[in-house]
Amino acid sequence: MKKSIYTLTSLLSLSIAAAPSCCTPSAPSMQEKAPISTVDRTFAMIKPDAVKKGSSGAIIDLIEKNGFCIINMKKLTFSTKQAETFYAEHKERPFFAELVRFITSGPAIVLELEKENAITDWRTLIGSTDPAQANVGTIRKMFAESKSYNAVHGSDSPAAAKREIGFFF
Repeated sequence: MKKSIYTLTSLLSLSIAAAPSCCTPSAPSMQEKAPISTVDRTFAMIKPDAVKKGSSGAIIDLIEKNGFCIINMKKLTFSTKQAETFYAEHKERPFFAELVRFITSGPAIVLELEKENAITDWRTLIGSTDPAQANVGTIRKMFAESKSYNAVHGSDSPAAAKREIGFFF
């Protein structure tokens, strides 16, 4: 009986030790100063086309396997007003109405991700907007259909990340 308790305790400690450091916060002791961190956060979205195709689990798996910590995540369907507000910077572009129709067409999954160099690393992982030009191994190469149905979104700057995260969380 003691052995199975010890084994369970060992497994629990291994799970905690194996978790990425950003997912297991640890407070510095009184003698140590907190380290200066280059960890930052970014916004990610799994768009309705990828959710509809059932690709969200595989995309979330890639997010975690690439060292991102999911800080917040929720599934939602955009209202037209939310979509117009979220994509307001594109309001004058010819594709705006199509973009709003697309993003309101079904559920999306919005995420707040944390990692060292999160914005750059997320943009690299998702790949080019055009899946035909995206590198092998990127999310868009694997899951996107076209420039319009491109599976995921990612913040392109710290200011955009802050605004987009604040919009949902």
